[in-house]
Amino acid sequence: MATCGRLRLLDQGFRFFPIRTIQRFSSSGTFKADDLICQFTKRPGQKPINAEDCAFGKYFTDHMLAVSWDQRTGWGRPIIKPLENLSLHPATSVFHYSTELFEGMKAYRSPINNSISLFRPYENMERMTRSAIRAALPTFDHDELMKCISELIRVDQGWVPYSEKSSLYLRPTMIGTEPSLGVTMSRSALLYVILSPTGPYFGKGLNSVSLLADPKYKRAGAGMSGAYKLGSNYGPTIRVQELAKKHGCHQVLWLYGDEHEITEVGTMNLFIYWINEEGENELVTMGLDKGLVLPGVTRSSMLALAREWNEFKVSERTVTMGQLQKAASENRVMEMFGAGTAAVVCPVDRIHYMDEDIMIPTMEHGAPLATRLKEELHDIQYGKVEHEWAYNVLPGDSETETIDLRSQ
Repeated sequence: MATCGRLRLLDQGFRFFPIRTIQRFSSSGTFKADDLICQFTKRPGQKPINAEDCAFGKYFTDHMLAVSWDQRTGWGRPIIKPLENLSLHPATSVFHYSTELFEGMKAYRSPINNSISLFRPYENMERMTRSAIRAALPTFDHDELMKCISELIRVDQGWVPYSEKSSLYLRPTMIGTEPSLGVTMSRSALLYVILSPTGPYFGKGLNSVSLLADPKYKRAGAGMSGAYKLGSNYGPTIRVQELAKKHGCHQVLWLYGDEHEITEVGTMNLFIYWINEEGENELVTMGLDKGLVLPGVTRSSMLALAREWNEFKVSERTVTMGQLQKAASENRVMEMFGAGTAAVVCPVDRIHYMDEDIMIPTMEHGAPLATRLKEELHDIQYGKVEHEWAYNVLPGDSETETIDLRSQ
């Protein structure tokens, strides 16, 4: 494999590797990490002084990964190059028909030895493939993309925050690039990955949010694309998010069907911890069988941890607003919280539904279950405990050689 950043790079004076002028295609089925081309920036950007204060998605690292696909010739060679704007024809299919998908991942620096790891990245690779098939975009070999992403992180390793309250957010993206107004499969595509250092999504601390639950607005439907990470699922939610603010709420609780089934909160999966009607302590979230919710990596991780504890019932099933209202009136609801890569855990304290407020006592005792789940995930992500979910990208200080590329 061509390695760009396996050694620690200094902030300035990167060696420049020109791109070959003739594009050689790796194969029709997938690109190959062994064919990776590297071109380092000659103008490194200024890293944030305090990554904890970085708003989500506002700062970007020096480099990006990109690889093109063409229906006739297949995947091209992957390249790590300076972050740059894309140049696309005005008729490009992604602009008109949302032929696009993306993923959300994070790289974490361990406070113990400065090693850098990703959290369950193959879950993201599998979901990305499912989204690509749904969007009629090309698929790829998961191992090859993981090798390329790992190399990109090694190149921009200096951007991974030295803080347990911050991380490096990864946004793998694929778009249809054919310049055509026909409503059909794009015969060309671009897969790229950009990196963004970020602090806590909702600010510092475990802050609770209020939700607007209005059955007029729906995020997804049976047989539609709600279970895939497509950009077209998110754009139509922005206006409803603004309506929630006008009702004094932070986020939207998405409902579905005549029974007002509880699906997701904002862009996160939703968990309810309550005493169910059988008198059991239960952690419940909507199942994946109806295709209404995203199969979140944080979601599956929390379910796995809770089942491993074996201290209460853990369920994936439908809960309606009527059932939640009844449980709240009988003081059976203990906690509600959203779960996702960006925010990790987001406690809920109030739901505005049918012109009434349902109060949720999540924070009355400090959200003990949500906090416990968040802390266990945190320790795995930041390398405080060894776990199979951690995917090592860069070893710790004792195994990493520092080199000044200005001397090369």
